[in-house]
Order: sequence, then C-alpha cells, then structure tokens
Amino acid sequence: MAQQRKALWEADLDEDLQDVDLNLAIGSYGQNGLYDDVQSRIDETTILAVQQQMAQQQAFAQIPDVVKRFIAHFHQAVLENNLAEITVAYESGWNRLTEKFYSKTEWPEAEVIAPLVNDDQIFLILYRELYYRHVYSRLSPDIDDRFHSYENSCELFNYLLNSDGPVPLELPEQWLWDIIDEFIYQFQSFCVWRSKVKSKTDEEIALLAEGSQVWSSYSVLNVLYSLIQKSKINEHLVALQQGKSPEEIAEIVGEYGTRPLYKLLGYFSIIGLLRVHSLLGDFTLALKVMENVELNQKSPFTRVTACHVTTYYYVGFCYIMLRRYPDAIRAFVSILNFILRMRQYHTRSYQYDQINKTADRMYALFSICNALSPTRVDDNISNIVKERYGEQFAKMSRGEEGIPAFEELFLYACPKFITANPPPYEDADLLPAYIEDPPVEPAQRHLQLFLAEVRAQAPVPTLRSFLKLYTSLDATKLANFLDADEEDMVQQLMVMKQASRSVSRVDNEKGLLDGQWISTSDLDFVIKENMVHIAESTVGRRYAGWFIRNTEHAQRVLDTLRNAPLPIPPKTAGAAKPAEAAASSTAPARTGGKQVAWGSAKAA
Repeated sequence: MAQQRKALWEADLDEDLQDVDLNLAIGSYGQNGLYDDVQSRIDETTILAVQQQMAQQQAFAQIPDVVKRFIAHFHQAVLENNLAEITVAYESGWNRLTEKFYSKTEWPEAEVIAPLVNDDQIFLILYRELYYRHVYSRLSPDIDDRFHSYENSCELFNYLLNSDGPVPLELPEQWLWDIIDEFIYQFQSFCVWRSKVKSKTDEEIALLAEGSQVWSSYSVLNVLYSLIQKSKINEHLVALQQGKSPEEIAEIVGEYGTRPLYKLLGYFSIIGLLRVHSLLGDFTLALKVMENVELNQKSPFTRVTACHVTTYYYVGFCYIMLRRYPDAIRAFVSILNFILRMRQYHTRSYQYDQINKTADRMYALFSICNALSPTRVDDNISNIVKERYGEQFAKMSRGEEGIPAFEELFLYACPKFITANPPPYEDADLLPAYIEDPPVEPAQRHLQLFLAEVRAQAPVPTLRSFLKLYTSLDATKLANFLDADEEDMVQQLMVMKQASRSVSRVDNEKGLLDGQWISTSDLDFVIKENMVHIAESTVGRRYAGWFIRNTEHAQRVLDTLRNAPLPIPPKTAGAAKPAEAAASSTAPARTGGKQVAWGSAKAA
C-alpha cells in the first residue's frame, strides 16, 4: 500500500491523473486576440495585470509535469485530511522532487501554482511555508524573502488562532513540529542578519526602519504563548499526571485541546519557548516553561526525533549555564545513547544530517561538563568523546591553560544567541553611533560569563591531584606544594569545596528547576586545626559492560577470520625443505644446556 502511495506523482506510474488537462485549470488569459484592437483603451493597471498573468502562464509552462501532478495530488490529500498520503508527500515526495529539480533554485511561487489548486488559500499558505523553508535551507534569502516569510507565518497562525472554532485541518506530527521549528529558526536567522548593520544597503535600512515589528521578539513569543493557551496543553499535561480519565481531560481542555492539530502545536510550542528563551539568554525561564513536561521515553516529543534531540540539547545547555553539571551530563547521556541506538533507523531521514550535527555539539558540551564535574559515565559515550575531543579534554583538565579549549568548544557547541532589541534603524542620529560602538555580541557575552566560572575553578585540578595522594596532610606542606601562602591555599580549598557541590534532581523531582544540594566529587576533605583530612570514595568498576563489549569484539574478530580466505602456500616451500634439512644435519649439536618450555636450550 505504501509503495502505491509513494508512486502517485511519478511520471511513469501516474495513471489516475493522466486524464486531467492541467491547461484547463488556468484558462487562456487573453491569448485569443482579446486586446489586439483595443490596446489604447486599456489603462496601465490592466496592462500590468495582463503582463503579470502572461508571465505567470509562462512560468507555469516551465514547471515539470511530474511536479504539477505532485502538487495536485498533495492538495487533494490535504483537502481530504488523508494523513497517510500527506505524510508520504511531505516526507518523501517533496524532498525527492527538490533534489531532482530545485536543489539550487526556488520552487515555483504560490501565485504560479494557484490554478492547480483552485486558488485554495489555506493550501497556498502551507505551500509557502514549504517554499520559504526551502529558500532558507538551500539558498540565501534576501530581505523580501525574510519579510514575506514572516507575513506568511502570521497568516497561518491567524488562521489557526482566530478562526471561528477549530479549523478542519489535519497535518502529520512531523510537519507540525517543523512549522514551529522553522518559525523559530527564521526568527533567529532574521535577528542575526538584522544585527549586522555595516553590511546593510540604504534600501534595506529604510525597509528595516519601516518594519521594526517584523520578526520582533514580542510577536514570536505571543504566537507561542497563544498556541499554548488556545490548546490548554499545560492543563492537559497536569490532568494526565493526576491520572484523570479521557472524559475528564476532554472537559478540561475544551474543543480546541481535543483536536490533535491544536494539542500538538501547543505541546511543540512549549519546546519552542524552551528554545527561544535559551536564545535570549533567560535559562531559568526556559526550564520554567517545561515544568509540566516529563523528560522520559514516554513523552510525546519522543515521537518526532528532531523534537526529541532539540529538547535534550537545550535542556542540557540550560543546565550548563546554571552550573548544574550533573543534570546536564544526565540529559546528554540519555539523548546520545538514544541517537546511537536509533542511528540505523533514521539514516534515511531528511533531517539525518542536522541530527548528527546537533549530536556532535552535544558531545562537545558533554566533554565540557565532564571536565568541570568529573564523573563515571557510559563507556560508549566517553570513548566517542575521547575520539573526537580527546585533545581538548586533556587541556581542559589542566586548569588555567585549558581556558582556550573551553572557549573553542563553547563557541562551537552553543546556540546562536540573539538580542531582543534591534539596532536603531528608525533613528538616523543614533545609528552612526551604534555602528561606531556596537554592543557586545550575545555569544561573546555568554562566553565571558561561562569563562568566569571556569577561571574560578582553574586551581581545582592541581589541588585535586595533590589531595588524592594523601589521607591527611599538613596545611603548610600543602601550601608549599601549591607555591602559595596558607591564606591563598585555604581560598583554593574553599573553591574546590564549592565546585564539588551542585543542585541536582536526585529523586526525580517534578520540575526541571527542582533539586537538592549534592556532592559531585569522589574526593572530600575537612580542615581541622592545621591538618587537612582527605576522604576518597571509590566506585567499583562495572565489569558487565566491559565483558560484553570485549566478547562482542572477540566474536567480530572470529567471524572475520572465518570469512577470510585461506592463505595460499608459497610455491618455493617444497624446495626449501630439503635445504633446511641439510643445514640442520651439518649444524653442530648444542650441549650442556637444559631444555626449556619454548624449545631452546638454556645455558648451564
């Protein structure tokens, strides 16, 4: 059945649409001498309209027939709310046709393909969403693309939020997540582009001055919060946690919350808020909006792999910026193990490359966490980290000289931070001053805050290496080891004590911000009079995993040997044997020694 759906828009297999005359859908548009003799009586506006129609007709003629059939089929599937057909067209057909016809150019504009879909405005909005997503991902959007993509997003969300009652539309989970994800990505891309004032032309500056509300932080946050409020998704999640029945939940969430379209858009908007607040630098609020979302394998976000990966990436990064390294490590280990297990299943996904890039950034963040809060973790993860970032990890474990390695990995793995306030394009007096003395870039600002914490912990690795050698140590002797006086030595001990404590979710607290103070180090100490007493707790090695991995390795080696062809004996082997025998017969016998296990004689 899936194979039949997959081939509906293929040129050589499409039989259902062969009898459709696509030219009938667009008409003749004045090609039969309609205005040959009355050109002088047509005003300029009409002439421009006719010329535009002719240009659209010409553009329409250039569309490959297989693309026309695909769009007609896609439109029909959306009209019928056929999720199976929509999913195949969205995840397979669109990407295949993109690779074949539009890998380096835009898809046809919505106005050109409008006759194919009977000028269905709702479908055209969805089509433009795909159109601009393609422009952002494959091409370089200009200012018109950025403004028009914002207008199309506004039209889509106005249709969803301001219609009389729930809209009669069903879309796949993957597409709904991509709508929210792409909306935030385009907002982020616009903010980064807008902040680069020196590269703007006079025309772009004028347009930005007029459109100061385009892609504003307020409008983006308003959309996400409105979707959450309309769907009552937080009330839905609380009711589920309280074990209420489906009937009671339906009564709580109302007519919007019971529709899958609104429920999933509301849920994905919570993940979107996590991302937006992280990009704006409010990491506490980012985790606060997630208080009703449970981080486990049964949560709805796990049904969309890209959403699953995004959630854990931003949760883990927020924990790093809040100095909750154990929680960050736990988040990264969970999602990286998931990616390792699921790699064979999503290699054909159109988002496979993006998931791999995010995973690589999480390995870098994991190495940062493990350097600041050493802990025993899964061997699979630690081996990959050593393979990819072993050199940087070794530097980060050496204190002050590891600062450049922290900076390198942080800038590589952190999100592309944005600033909420745009440059003063509308004020011609302030703009030159802004160009002369621009504010610090958001990424550099967050980097300096992070490095301040790292520098405070710089003495810890050296101090830790000395304390691990003793169970008790004279304070004066320790100060001599550190080349510092006793007061500086006590300050370093207090820094180490503070660095070894962190807030962590030890009892599966409900909210992501909840937790208890715990010790994160296997080394503890107390200062009594003039002595430092050290206690080290050791964790037994986990042998089961070690034996399993080495058994699997031995099995692979054995299978390789079994499958390898037998070696071919050399042709000169037969001739060499008599010569060897003759040589051995003429050699003098060795005496006076004892025979040992490997066959030679041991000298007496």
